[in-house]
Amino acid sequence: MARVVVDVMLKPEILDPQGQAVQRALPRLGFDGIADVRQGKRFELEVDGPVDDAALARIHEMAETFLANTVIEDFVVRVES
Repeated sequence: MARVVVDVMLKPEILDPQGQAVQRALPRLGFDGIADVRQGKRFELEVDGPVDDAALARIHEMAETFLANTVIEDFVVRVES
């Protein structure tokens, strides 16, 4: 079995209130020097069989239609070794 990872992040122009809340909390917890925080989602998919171009195309379609809201989010599909 192979593992395919889909990382979903808000587009840069979209405000990220959760990331901002984390960024504001870090100095109070003693973690200084962090200029920005963006929060996203990670999906790990265990794929039966080979991860060929057809499988990757199907996963890309799944990410585009189900895992990410492409109006406000970008995503990246990658195979993990």
